[in-house]
Amino acid sequence: MQLEIKKALPEEYDKILFFYYSLIDSLEGTKYHPMWAKDIYPAPEELRAVVEAGELYYLLADGRIAAAMAVNQKCNEEYKEVQWPTQLTQDEFMVIHMLGVHGDFAGRGLAKEMVRFAIELAKTAGMKAVRLDVLKGNLPAEKLYEGIGFAHVDTVKLFYEDTGRVDFKMYEYVIG
Repeated sequence: MQLEIKKALPEEYDKILFFYYSLIDSLEGTKYHPMWAKDIYPAPEELRAVVEAGELYYLLADGRIAAAMAVNQKCNEEYKEVQWPTQLTQDEFMVIHMLGVHGDFAGRGLAKEMVRFAIELAKTAGMKAVRLDVLKGNLPAEKLYEGIGFAHVDTVKLFYEDTGRVDFKMYEYVIG
């Protein structure tokens, strides 16, 4: 399988939005379902913002979008309340958002490729860590991040439009 990771261009927004809609449909009823809802998460305006800012990356597998994610320095306000083992300012770490793999490509290690790419982006940008949150109980995501070397730091209540205020597991990968 031929793989290529590309930065989404603003003119590709419609294609990216369609990918996320298709991803949500393809994972309905599977163990990989991210518990996202169309037009709520990722919200179209939020998706457009990360695409236009050059913060969304997608993975092509044999010419088809198979995975996508946003990588930037934005995070939920509650990140500041977490007792991170590595004391960093917000300009010293990156955050992974919206990481998803289309159901047609599930179980092939593509999420791992995307996360490794995000770590390399952070290294290249001189960051000291990569952080993220995972809805508690999303076992495939928890297994993915822990398998790559992310440390589970804490479980906190976060608010997102698609979930309300519920428990999320907080993860950190320290760049050495």
